[in-house]
Amino acid sequence: MHEELENFERNHVRDLVEPPPNRRPIGTKWVFKNKRGEDGMVVRNKARLPRVSSKEGIDYEETFAPVARLEAIRILFAFSASKGFKLQQMDVKSAFLNGFIEEEVYVRQPPGFESARFPDRVYKLRKALYGPKQAPRAWYARLKSFLLKSGFVMGSVDKTLFLLSRGGNTLIVQIYVDDIIFGGSSHALVSSFAEQMSRKFEMSLMGELQFFLGLQIKQGLEDTFIHQAKYTRDILKKFNMGDSKPMTTPMSTNTALDADEDGEAVDQKEFRGTIGSLLYLTATRPDIQFAVCLYARYQASPRTSHRQAVKRIFRYLKFTPVLGLWYSSGSSLSLRGFSDADHAGCRIDHKSTSGTCQLLGTSLVSWSSRKQASVSLSTTEAEYIAAASCFAPKLLWMKATLSDFGLRFGKIPLLVDSTSRNFVAKNPVLHSKTKHIDVRFHFLRDHYEKGDIDLVHVEGVDHALIKGEIESQWTGLIALLV
Repeated sequence: MHEELENFERNHVRDLVEPPPNRRPIGTKWVFKNKRGEDGMVVRNKARLPRVSSKEGIDYEETFAPVARLEAIRILFAFSASKGFKLQQMDVKSAFLNGFIEEEVYVRQPPGFESARFPDRVYKLRKALYGPKQAPRAWYARLKSFLLKSGFVMGSVDKTLFLLSRGGNTLIVQIYVDDIIFGGSSHALVSSFAEQMSRKFEMSLMGELQFFLGLQIKQGLEDTFIHQAKYTRDILKKFNMGDSKPMTTPMSTNTALDADEDGEAVDQKEFRGTIGSLLYLTATRPDIQFAVCLYARYQASPRTSHRQAVKRIFRYLKFTPVLGLWYSSGSSLSLRGFSDADHAGCRIDHKSTSGTCQLLGTSLVSWSSRKQASVSLSTTEAEYIAAASCFAPKLLWMKATLSDFGLRFGKIPLLVDSTSRNFVAKNPVLHSKTKHIDVRFHFLRDHYEKGDIDLVHVEGVDHALIKGEIESQWTGLIALLV
């Protein structure tokens, strides 16, 4: 608590003034938290003094602050692994205390630390505390201004990405609130940036990137491996599945869940907790994405059959606790996407499910499994909608983002196992059987005519072959971790 108040004084956060007339000061309270490292041990004790009960239009106006997407972070991992440089991390100590606020805000003196001479006075804030809703925005504005003045260029699409080019070398900085990832092709450039940030801001953590947003990162000379083994063990213990019998797959191939209205109801809060925990695990586990998203549809009224299906995912995690993403230095930096869809797969509303993934060379950086918004009248329509969802929000965004890294792409290959989908996208004539498809999906044809995308047919693959490849990669990952 004393350290927090010393940070206030060092950063000139507030001024002790007489209470203003017709203004009601905002109350404050102490919040305590233990920060844990990769091994689960407490690495730092924190005491924060946020302000509470602020009102929009009086205490704050704008609150939005850009936050890096997980896809952007995975792109940075894949790019750095391909280029052969290691990523570093830094954590700015009391980051929000560095952001200036524009509003006129008064807060009461902190409980237990009132001034002996002026107990009735209040503090007028010059900078943000940890509680204000505009604090992340104020911090981002301060950091962005500092980086731009230092010669960095902000990403044209990703506003949390900053790049610096000097003497043929490149330095990349990715911001996630007060956590900063950086790396470059020159060790001298990386060291210079670290020293520059240390002089400007007080740092609480610096060094090689190993633990970030719950992700465990192992950077080798020729590859980078990202996993959530610690988080997996934690949720297995949390939901009493640590001693469960392992399973080799997250779901059965003949699983056909429905609402099961006659089944026995289960605790809704517990079921939602399991789904939420598994959804966060999909940040590095695309192998459970489809199963988790499928079972998440029954959160409103979960039954015993749904809970049993979710338990199978946990038993699969018991069998594969350290699976993750592997990015190789030998990977190319070519961009491509895959899409697929079932037809009327949902037994309740007969809507189809789209499955997509996007790769940078051999590095998987984005994926999704989502039920389509409308009912498809044919397999062709379901495949067409899935391809559009793969290209529109993902590949176009990735293409624009990677241009900031200096990568340029011509036609981006989009691979599917449906020839009829390709015929619909390449045919400029709206036939009577396809004109009902929503206009927003026909932009796929427009981009094909512009030459932005190349629609490629790929044959269905042998599932036994896939299983063999997975087992061989599993053996290699175990050896890597050891």
